[in-house]
Formats: sequence, C-alpha cells, structure tokens
Amino acid sequence: MKFPQQHTLEQIATIISSEYVGPADFPVLGMNEIHVVTSGDIVFVDHPKYYDKALNSAATIILINKEVECPEGKALLISDDPFRDFNKLTRYFKPFEKATSNLASSAEIGEGTVVQPTAFVGNNVKIGKNCLIHANVSIYDNTIIGDNVTIHSGSVLGGDAFYYKKRPEGYDKLISGGRVVIKDNVDIGANCTIDKGVTGDTTIGKGTKLDNLIQVGHDTVIGENCLIASQVGIAGAVVIEDDVTIWGQAGFRSGIVVKKGTVVMGQAGITKSTKENTVYSGNPAMESREWLKELALLRRLPKLMDKING
Repeated sequence: MKFPQQHTLEQIATIISSEYVGPADFPVLGMNEIHVVTSGDIVFVDHPKYYDKALNSAATIILINKEVECPEGKALLISDDPFRDFNKLTRYFKPFEKATSNLASSAEIGEGTVVQPTAFVGNNVKIGKNCLIHANVSIYDNTIIGDNVTIHSGSVLGGDAFYYKKRPEGYDKLISGGRVVIKDNVDIGANCTIDKGVTGDTTIGKGTKLDNLIQVGHDTVIGENCLIASQVGIAGAVVIEDDVTIWGQAGFRSGIVVKKGTVVMGQAGITKSTKENTVYSGNPAMESREWLKELALLRRLPKLMDKING
C-alpha cells in the first residue's frame, strides 16, 4: 500500500504514538507485508526469530518491538505491539467507507458493461469495458477489473484476509487494506471468493478462467491463461505463474510458487514449489509418475506380504 503522499518518520510515529530511531524527516512512502515491500515502505516484526529478515528486507522503515542496531539507510519505529500499530496505520490510511447504495457513486463502469440487479459495487471500484457482472455478486471497495470480464452470481471479490494473531484473550485480526485486481478476459464462476491483499494486491492474470466454488487467498498472484477447476483452495501469498492447469479440489499451502505450465491433478495437496511443465498428483503432492509407481506398489503390498509370510 502506497500512501497518497510522502510522510515523515516523525509523522508516522505521532500517528501510532511510538518512539523512533532515525532522522525526523526520514521519508515514508507506504506500508507492506515483507514479501512485497519496496524502498520507502514500513514492515512490521514482533518476534526475534524474524528480526533479521525484516531488517534486511527491502523495507526502509521497520516497525519493531525492541530497539536494535539499525542498518544504514533505514529507520526504526519502536512499539510495544507492532501488530496493533500496523493495524492503526491501515485504519488511518485506508479507513472503512460505508456504502450508501448498491452501486457506489465513486465507482467507474466502462462502456458496454452490464451490472445485473442485486449486484453490489463498492467505493472506488473500477470496471472496464464489455464486462458482465451477474446478480448477487459483491465487489468490495477499491477492486480493479479489466475489460471483457464475466463474474457469475454469488462471487465475492475483496473479502478480508484470513490473518490472525493469537493472544491470551483470543484471536486478533490483521486488518486488510489491499485490493483485488482482475485483468482482461477473465471468467470467474459462481460462488468464488477472492480475498484482497493485506496491503498489496491479489491479482488474477489476463485470460485466466475460474470454475465455481474457488477460494483465492490474500496477496496471491495468478498469472495469465490459467485454468482452475471447481473447489480449489489457494492460500495467501501463493504465486501461480502462466499457463497452469489445476483440477478440482486441489489445495495449496501459502507462500509457494507454482511454476509455468504446471498441471495439478484433482485433490492434490501442493505443499512446496513446483517445477515447470510438470504434472503433480497426491497429497502431499509429488510428480505424477512417481506417485503412480508408489500407488501401484502399494496395491501389490498385500500379495507381497502373503509371499513373505509363506
């Protein structure tokens, strides 16, 4: 998430009532999760295990719960609860806007686009040309949709990220301030759910087709010309490259990369990054040839045991 204008370290510290280490006029351009930070961004860290990763990331402002040695060219915001203060900043820069109608006055609808009755189009949504938005679709604030996109009934674009911190009193939610971005010529089936990014974008690439009942987690990036069948579940921060085919009920762990041309067979569980142009089966998934060999051996196991036992 980039701020509308540049802020200073002192201004950000004032918003969250924190101390800081660095020049008062140190420039702050935005805030992001660690996997998408760039220079000028704030990143938060609240566990010593991840201090080095945050301090050595591309972020130049680290919101941290302990004063540590600050790398050259970077600044610190010292907080007793970085998770809480990251939420404060999201509320400040991306406050919730109440809807006043099914079609927000700030929404932009392209020429030739049809929005069917009972669909909801939120604040600052942009929809391109020649799209078809069916009844009972919900498009949350700040979503961007390209040209020639079809979205079928019951789908929700822009729901909150499933991201919580466990505290003694219960779960504390990390507030989502990102967006959903749908590129040109995408089809989205009925009852799909595409969560917005925590601070960045959840993106569906040009020409990709989604069947019904698909979950796409926060900050996931799906490439061009992918084909995804029904009941697939994709966790947050997954990267799916171009020309990937995913068959029904496959599941994906967060933070992995599905390489170009991968084919994932039905009900496969993808727990680690894949190789290009390779077919995967099983749970946990492996290359299909190896999986089929293991399956064949497993089926022969009773006969082999009979031979061993005489």
